[in-house]
Amino acid sequence: AFTTLGTNGDDIRCIILLGIGKAFCAGIDFTDSTFGLQDMNNNNNDESEADVARRAMSFYPQIKQMQHAFTSLETSCTLPIIAAMHGYCVGAGVDLACCTDIRYCCDESLFSIREVKLGLAADIGTLQRLPKLIGHSSFLKELCYTGNDFDAVDARRIGFVSRVEPSVPSLISKAMEVANEISNVSPVAVVGTKKSLLYSRDHAVEEGLDHVALMNMSGLMTDDLMRSLLKKGGDEDVRFEPLLRHSRL
Repeated sequence: AFTTLGTNGDDIRCIILLGIGKAFCAGIDFTDSTFGLQDMNNNNNDESEADVARRAMSFYPQIKQMQHAFTSLETSCTLPIIAAMHGYCVGAGVDLACCTDIRYCCDESLFSIREVKLGLAADIGTLQRLPKLIGHSSFLKELCYTGNDFDAVDARRIGFVSRVEPSVPSLISKAMEVANEISNVSPVAVVGTKKSLLYSRDHAVEEGLDHVALMNMSGLMTDDLMRSLLKKGGDEDVRFEPLLRHSRL
């Protein structure tokens, strides 16, 4: 879904990601047979007798596929994504939240980089993205090495979330409010800003400056500049045109 939203002329300008039920995300279900863990441990299965190298190589494509699915929130989705998290956000839930642009939670939210308690290192993105979000702190490493829970207070303190709301309704209301704000400014500017933020995160400052300069060679020609000035001057009738459907060339 994240690869198509905003690409087909649908005029979607911001995405809110939330969980339906008791939690935002309880993590990956490792009892799911599609992961192959049960088959590998089944002595009656021919694959369980394969040598270690062959068994290891069989897992690599599955891991890369899951990584790609999460990374698509950054690389394939040009729209800002707001994570509105309630209840537990565990393991893959933290991986997912790290890929979003803005993160809010409830007072009762609990988080955990739980993989170490399952006997493995987190491999879908938390260990790569979270340090860039909150820094390589002692507290980060404590959470990664122990798999312990951390609450909404800690999440706000370390900068993992920017808002903590008292209830799920107020959480969704705040996410909607900010999404509407984003939707009421130039989509050309918003898309360019997300691209530049992500590029600059993984490159040197000078490279980031070159990247945004190349984007703004065309970005500065948009009619949205004049519309933004009119809107700032009090013209409430100003509307920004939707982005075009992505070309199939």
